Amino acid sequence: MQFKNNIKQRNKTIQGLRSFKDTLPTNIKKIIKKKGHIFSETLNNWKYIVGNELFNVCYPKSFKNSNKFGISTLLIMVKRGQEINLEYSKKEIINKMNSFFGYNVVEKLKLVSFDDNLTKFKKNNNINNVTNSEHMKKIIDIKNDKVKKSLIELSKLYKNK
Repeated sequence: MQFKNNIKQRNKTIQGLRSFKDTLPTNIKKIIKKKGHIFSETLNNWKYIVGNELFNVCYPKSFKNSNKFGISTLLIMVKRGQEINLEYSKKEIINKMNSFFGYNVVEKLKLVSFDDNLTKFKKNNNINNVTNSEHMKKIIDIKNDKVKKSLIELSKLYKNK
């Protein structure tokens, strides 16, 4: 093997076979050293870690590694209304993650709730009890779906007041 000086990325390069670690760019090396592999492994095995029920209502958003100022935290996005289920299973998730990686990876879970837009549209498809029948026929005849949905929403608000 011959050593050459290369100014672009590293001080020295090696001709011949290299380990995979040496071929990575320096920016990616920094990310991997900061425990970036923990978040990617968590994403890949999320269904195994939380189970089928919680897998449908939550997903990991980010992982913040521990340092001298704080502890390691996993940020989890949860559908609105399902926070309690995840809150009760926090300790189980922390224990499964720590046993999966073999050491204490996560010390704290942080939950952030979000609205599920798909369930809103499923609920809004019930048109029958929105307005009286003469207006309903006119609304159904409209070809544009966005205008149709907005008129239905408007009629619900008008009916409530």
